Amino acid sequence: MTRDRIEGAPRVVALGGGHGLSVSLAALRRVTDALTAVVTVADDGGSSGRLRSELAALPPGDLRMAQAALAGADSESELWARLFQYRFPGPGSLGGHAIGNLVLAGLCDLLGNPVDALDATGRLLGAAGRVLPASCQAVDIVADVSGLDQSDPMRLVQVRGQHEVAATQGRVQVVRLLPDPPSACPQAVAAVREADWVVLGPGSLFTSVLPHLLVPELAAAVLAPEVRRVLVLNLAPQVGETSGFSPPAHLEALAAQVPALRLDVVLADPSAVPDVAELASSAARLGAQLRLEAIAVQGHPRHDPDRLAKSFADLMGSGGS
Repeated sequence: MTRDRIEGAPRVVALGGGHGLSVSLAALRRVTDALTAVVTVADDGGSSGRLRSELAALPPGDLRMAQAALAGADSESELWARLFQYRFPGPGSLGGHAIGNLVLAGLCDLLGNPVDALDATGRLLGAAGRVLPASCQAVDIVADVSGLDQSDPMRLVQVRGQHEVAATQGRVQVVRLLPDPPSACPQAVAAVREADWVVLGPGSLFTSVLPHLLVPELAAAVLAPEVRRVLVLNLAPQVGETSGFSPPAHLEALAAQVPALRLDVVLADPSAVPDVAELASSAARLGAQLRLEAIAVQGHPRHDPDRLAKSFADLMGSGGS
């Protein structure tokens, strides 16, 4: 799927999954029309997990959410986006399935690959950007977690699956992907290589942000020296996955897993940063400037797409829209 670019608009790739990626896309679509979402494909819970298990399908949930976030502003596109997000109620066989998940799974089967399926649904929704999977094969997240064995809190216990890792009551030490190594979606790699900026986060550190950097070909493109990288920090630790993690701990976890990672900017809301000097020092160790800007909904622990768009526009040299 191709689009005519607005002259001067930055080419941006946003990496992530779930609600964090959706809010990032809602902001970025105000800044550029040259936008690509590269989405994690490790989901194994809910509707996505059922379709993945029953049909050997790529888990469609995070892909669907990204498509909906980019849907056109006209009434027809908005209606299709609402339909894609609609879930069947009740305990029956369709109960809990989002219609968009079923459409994506069916199109993947009909067209033979997820990229064509996503491009087709993008046209249907009048999408303001392109959605691509990080890999064209479903992956599993495997974590080594401490604190789960009460008799030996330092013993590492293996936890497998995105849902289980996200909900763990221990402390995640390291994650990896299966198959090892996973193959990258070629179109996603190409999009990153052509990007002016790559945006990581906000989102779940170990299950939405980090997995992209564990796909070797994709990571190589993201880490290329000509690409500028911004990390948007979460507003609060995620219960389970990053319970007890301070903002610097998020950066330290990324650096420990991906020693070659260098960032240009770490963007955070002042309300979520108890120790500015410590976070600035952690950012500097990754080569990054810390920018503290009001990007949260006032009085609420969630990102404001309008405020985030302004920060992105100022950072990327675009006036936005």
